[in-house]
Amino acid sequence: MLLALTVRRDGLQSSHLNPPHSGGGRRSQPKYRTGIGFDAHELASGRRLLLGGVRIPSRLGLLGHSDADVLLHAMTDALLGAVALPDIGTLFPDTGAKWKDAPSGLMLKDAYQQVRAEGFRLVNVDCVLVCDRPKLQPHYLAIRTSIARMLQVPLDRIGLKAKTTEGTLLALRRKSIAAMAVVLLARTRSRKPGVRTSNLGARRSELR
Repeated sequence: MLLALTVRRDGLQSSHLNPPHSGGGRRSQPKYRTGIGFDAHELASGRRLLLGGVRIPSRLGLLGHSDADVLLHAMTDALLGAVALPDIGTLFPDTGAKWKDAPSGLMLKDAYQQVRAEGFRLVNVDCVLVCDRPKLQPHYLAIRTSIARMLQVPLDRIGLKAKTTEGTLLALRRKSIAAMAVVLLARTRSRKPGVRTSNLGARRSELR
């Protein structure tokens, strides 16, 4: 005897993976969401090196329109992608004067506010920095603490490690820093209607 695992309603649907609500219909909102972000910036003289909102002693800094905090940029894109919002380049374009040398923490905070408005909270984030120099391990705790404060989450929600290029092309050897971030979000409630775009330009001072 064959056991049917699907129900035909305008095509095959998995009854055990997408069970109906008690009031009819089917679940359209998953309990968890994941997002991934990546960014890379070139190292240049005359720039500060900021990672996770922490200034790292270095003779070179990251080149970019904002403060070029590559780690916060990757995290921002991961958060936005998890709830299917436009990416960091769309919401915070590098063509406007208002983002010139702007703190990337403002973008991260705004992205997380939008995540919260969508009805989700951060479970955890895990990050990788690809960097030959300077050595970042002595700064792990400061960077993790800075990010935890920005997102107002416990320190153990923030994972961080750094890797060198080992002669590969993951980043330009000693000429750039790359960052990757993966986030896990959990649903807390339904989305607030009408909240889908950033209004950060009008309230940058509120997020400082």
